[in-house]
Amino acid sequence: MIDYKKAQKILTNSKINIKNEIILSKNSINRISAKNIYSPTNYPAGNNTAFDGYAINSKETSRASNKNIKKFKILKTLAAGDNPRMKIVKKFSTIEVMTGALIPKPFDTVIPIELVDFYPNKKNPKFILINEKIKKNNHIRFLGSDYKKGEKVISAGKVINSSHILALRSLGVDKIIVKKKPVIMFYSTGNEISEKTNIPDWKVRNSNSYYIKSLSKNLFFEFIDKGVLRDKDDKLFKKLINKNFNSKCDIIITNGAVSAGKFDFVPRVIKEFNLSNYFKGVAIRPGKPILFAKFKNKEKAFFGLPGNPISSAACFKFFVDPYLRSILNMKKEKPFKAKLKYSYEKKKNFTKFLKGKISSNKKGTLEIEVLKGQESFKIKSFTRANTWALFRSGKSTFIKGTLIECFNLLGGQ
Repeated sequence: MIDYKKAQKILTNSKINIKNEIILSKNSINRISAKNIYSPTNYPAGNNTAFDGYAINSKETSRASNKNIKKFKILKTLAAGDNPRMKIVKKFSTIEVMTGALIPKPFDTVIPIELVDFYPNKKNPKFILINEKIKKNNHIRFLGSDYKKGEKVISAGKVINSSHILALRSLGVDKIIVKKKPVIMFYSTGNEISEKTNIPDWKVRNSNSYYIKSLSKNLFFEFIDKGVLRDKDDKLFKKLINKNFNSKCDIIITNGAVSAGKFDFVPRVIKEFNLSNYFKGVAIRPGKPILFAKFKNKEKAFFGLPGNPISSAACFKFFVDPYLRSILNMKKEKPFKAKLKYSYEKKKNFTKFLKGKISSNKKGTLEIEVLKGQESFKIKSFTRANTWALFRSGKSTFIKGTLIECFNLLGGQ
């Protein structure tokens, strides 16, 4: 049995290669950018008005005053989306501009419509009247003031979200290069596993595969449920692994049959293959029997998760999810910290993944409560939890107020 840190290092040194693919940016939600994405254009694409109003040449107001009122002739109206090109513009001319309209030369400043005086009157406007010097560049949104051409929009390894899609579409980025979704093939194990609703006391409803499949909806992998391997399916299991070597599968995961029981065939079968990296048994609770293997000379990896539901969920969170991030060249999930609400004790040499509840006290400080019912078969506390609390090895007593590393319950970005 190895400690958690060593297991993490083995995972880091066991990366498999995930290829890239080109997809439409509009379909890229929750995909991982494979390369830096740069803006192909300036945004805004030209100087445009931030208000409805009238555009003028500010130089022509240099001598305007109450005693020297200048009349600017209204030439036309420009709306957002109108072609701004104009022929020769005579001095003391103005154009009405709607918000978002491009400002053509020689105009260089905008007077909001609320501040405009009309001549001869508002109902029949032919001119606008200026009785003061107007500064240049008023109420103008400048070319490239948001994104300049060639500026980075999204970094490689970043999870693409809805705000990114808004930016990509605004900038005219139609196609992007992303990492392919790693394909996980999942096998449940055990004679006790049943897909039926009504079962006898000696059976167990299949839940772990559905839990991990649900994670794939918001995380970064494709999930294929390959059904249940029974207690004497060890030879079949070996054949299936060999078959998967020639499939699109990237990671094989089994659930159960990794401990030391008579029918726990997974470790024995896996060790029959040529492996480059391997561990079985980590000083953690829950999930101690977890198994990992990287098949030598093949871009395939294997995880054997324990069968108890919380052990399975914890091992996916703290082993499989970090591995997925690694092979997709993503940054590690960054924990946040909260103060321990009540003192807690554990075995010194074990790392514990605990179901916790985050809340804010009267001072606005985040606090973490370790929930009752931490046993790996108990699911009620999992439904009440809103975080995973990580209590590392090397320490047995954690007093009230200790800062504890906390992780998003289902997966963070």
